[in-house]
This record gives sequence, structure tokens and C-alpha cells, in this order.
Amino acid sequence: MSIYLDNAATSFPKPPCVCDAVDGTLRSNTANPGRGGHSLSLDSGRMVMECREAVARFFSIPDAACIAFTANATEAINLGLFGLLKPGDRVVTTSMEHNAVVRPLHALAEAGVEVVKVKADSRGIVAVDDVKAACSEGTRLLAMTHCSNVTGSVQPIEQLGPWCRSQGIRFMVDAAQSAGLLSIDVEAAAIDLLAAPGHKSLMGPPGTGFLYVRQGLNLRPLLYGGTGNFSQQPTQPEEMPERLESGTLNTVGLAGLKAAIEYLEEVGLETVRAHEQQLLGSLITGLDRIGSAKLHGPHGSSHHGGALSFTLQGHDPSTVGFRLDREYGICCRVGLHCAPEAHRSIGTFPEGTIRLSPGYFNTMEDIDRVLEAVRAIASTQD
Repeated sequence: MSIYLDNAATSFPKPPCVCDAVDGTLRSNTANPGRGGHSLSLDSGRMVMECREAVARFFSIPDAACIAFTANATEAINLGLFGLLKPGDRVVTTSMEHNAVVRPLHALAEAGVEVVKVKADSRGIVAVDDVKAACSEGTRLLAMTHCSNVTGSVQPIEQLGPWCRSQGIRFMVDAAQSAGLLSIDVEAAAIDLLAAPGHKSLMGPPGTGFLYVRQGLNLRPLLYGGTGNFSQQPTQPEEMPERLESGTLNTVGLAGLKAAIEYLEEVGLETVRAHEQQLLGSLITGLDRIGSAKLHGPHGSSHHGGALSFTLQGHDPSTVGFRLDREYGICCRVGLHCAPEAHRSIGTFPEGTIRLSPGYFNTMEDIDRVLEAVRAIASTQD
């Protein structure tokens, strides 16, 4: 049986209640929410609203109508960046961003948006003072990841959000690696735009995600079309969430996301975090004892989200990943992880790293088997 350590890409396995919710919805009701007055459509609409309320509750969002559902975090990020920024605007970001942030900003820079990047240190951490210094007069937005998908380094969003608000700067957070693992309170962290996927640590199905838009912030839509309500007018509605939700929603996926959030609420975020920290701590200790292994990122599980990157001296990361899979049944991620600038920051470009990302359903026995496999590979010639 395989050991799955690629939860930073997509969590697996999913809680049984998530599978049941998806299967049950497919079998009992896939009617369009908000697109009819019949009973099945109304039931579907209620389920979507309950999912929206669950997301709002989980992230301390005061108004569930401020949540627009998307297919993933990438769509949510694009929705926020292209919806807010226009030529002549100035945006500050970091060198630890995923291509989901890097590439939209590159396209916006070509269209006349000024993009300033703050370089992280060799651990993948961005200094608060460096970010503040980069946010000179005229900066409209600070857009940054909460937690790196390469090193797992957690960025100080709780310090930067309130400062941005005091300066009149909008604050956008990519929570792809932290939603469902680290506590996020959009009010306490003064977050204006929060993008998150449902399929990672939130334990929901693929094809789900959301963008939180702070009340009063009016974004330009990426998509225009049917919204169910306001059908009499040719213009896109001003009201949220319809303004950003054209087309039929993924009701099957949202049923699973609702079940996943309720599962996390029942288990407790602190319980999930403590278990994953224990697994990461054992990985860090075990890899430290392998002489040819080098950890990349912060040292200590308390400074990590869910991802841990390392390299083996004399071994290509791709070869290590291939051998872990084929010889030992261990699923991990190798390479640049769609974040080349992050690898430049930590000195692992262009080969990349071997990334291990345990999840809530992994065990200490899994970690022991992984360390045994890495030790065996390290003792051989590439």
C-alpha cells in the first residue's frame, strides 16, 4: 500500500463524510441552485448557502455574501488581482509566491501595473521591515502567500495586515497552503482578499475554492453571464456573490466542501495542526541524522505549514522521487513545485527539491518507513 505524502498538492484520503456527501448529492440532487423555483433547485440553493456559511464561520468572515466560490485558489487569485488592479497601480509581492500569483502579476505588469518583489531569506521567510519598506507611497496592494508550498515557511500576515490597513493599502493573502491547517481570522489579520482551495488542507474535493472579498471592495468580474438573480438587466450584478459567480456552481463539490469543513470543526483545527507538527518534527529530526540530507526552509515544525523540502547530496531530486515511488511506494513531489522564484530564494534552482507533505491521516509508522527509504537511497550511488 502506498504512503501518500503529497498533501500540499491535494489532500488524500478524504474524510468518509466528504465522499458520502459527494456521492449522495450526485445520486439525490444535482439541480441548479438559484436557477428555478422548484423544490430540488431550492434544496440545492440551501446547500450552497450552508456551505457559504460554513466557510464564513471557519474563517471568521462577518458576511457570507462576501464569499465567491471558484474552481480552485488559482481562479480566486486571478479574480482578485485582475478584478482590483489596473494600469498605473503599484503592487508589492514576495519572491516566495506560487505561479498562481507570479504569472497573473507578470501579465498585469505587461499591461502597465508596477510590480515590486520583496526577496525572502534562505529559509524562505520574508522580513516584515523589508515588506514595509517596499510599500512606498502609491502602493495599492500587498499580495502574498501565507505559507510557502516549497519550504512550508509561514509568513507574518498577522503583523502585515493591520499595518496595511493603517496605510490604506489593500491586503491579499494566498491561503492555498494554510487554509485548513493554520487559524485564519480575516478580521484580526485585516485581510481584504483571501484566496483558498477546497482540495488541500480543507480536505474537500477538487474543483472547489473561494475568494473572500471584504465588504465595500468592488471587483471587476472575470466572467460575465447568468447569475440566476437579476436576469432582467444586461449588466453584471453589483451585488455579491452573484457579481463574481457567473454560470452553474459545482454543487457536488460544494456539498463535499461543506462536509469537509464540518469535519474539521468537529475534529478541531488545533488537533489537526498538532498531529501534522508531530509528523513534521519526526521528519526533520530523522532527515537531520542523514549526513547527505539538507533541509531547505525554517528549522523546527512550529515554523512550518505542511510542506518540507530537502535534497540529498549527489542525488538528483527527480531520481530520488522516482525511486521513493517505484521502490518504496512513497508518493511525494519533486522539482520546482510551480514556484521557481522561491527556489531561487533558497538556492535550489533549477534542480528543485524533494517535498514531503504529510496530512492528518498519515501515521508515525508512515514517517518511519519514509526515513528508512531515504536512508537506503542516500547510501547508494545515483
